[in-house]
Amino acid sequence: MATKVLLIGATGETGRSIANGLLNAGGFEVYAFTRAASVHKPQLLDLEKKGVIIRQCDLTAPKEELAEALKGIDIVVSSVGPSDQHIQHNIATAAKVAGVKRFIPCGFITICAPGGIMWLRDEKEKVYNHIKQIKLPYTIIDIGWWYQIATPRLPSGKIDYAMTTSNDELIGDGRTPSSFTDLRDIGKYVAKIIVDPRTENKMVFAYNVVMSPAEIFDTVERLSGEKVERRYVRPFPPSLAKGGGERRKEKRKKNLSY
Repeated sequence: MATKVLLIGATGETGRSIANGLLNAGGFEVYAFTRAASVHKPQLLDLEKKGVIIRQCDLTAPKEELAEALKGIDIVVSSVGPSDQHIQHNIATAAKVAGVKRFIPCGFITICAPGGIMWLRDEKEKVYNHIKQIKLPYTIIDIGWWYQIATPRLPSGKIDYAMTTSNDELIGDGRTPSSFTDLRDIGKYVAKIIVDPRTENKMVFAYNVVMSPAEIFDTVERLSGEKVERRYVRPFPPSLAKGGGERRKEKRKKNLSY
């Protein structure tokens, strides 16, 4: 019997990768939540043509209504937008009521300790804590940086088609190793992770390669024969990190670059 997986945020970049990964893997019956106003969205129609089953429901609806819409679903996978993390509290509570067997909150981010370092990480951690408190089985999946947002733009523009956005920034000297993943591979990883019993109530880190951002810039230059722009961003000086005055506070928010 196919595992019934419901996607939240299925039309976003991460959501579409997950939908494609599940459909290509086989063994899954894939559903997606959508608001009534979004049923004709081109990305949603495309997923429907591929076999995704659409269920209409507002994510901000009362938990009883959400629970009814989640009936019969085995696994919920969320990939909501950065500013919508809080919505998952209500969805997770409804999933608990509906008897969902596993909840995959919207992780899919770089590894970072919580507590005032990365705003988005802290917002996600609030959701993780709620899921644990209501004792809803979960798996948290992190994936590092996408290739599609970590690659510098070439002057010729020849790789623009493969990028979501370009990056010309290097933090410090740019030589700190980081993990990177192709956006198209996220769904392939998810299809394996969410049905593995070893990953229940665990945090999983899935990635393609470990490189420094500077190595990515060097590789792009070597393969293309073009010179790419580098904009170095240096850490805050101790004097700024301690605050002191409106001017310092403003600089601390923006970072200093050279």
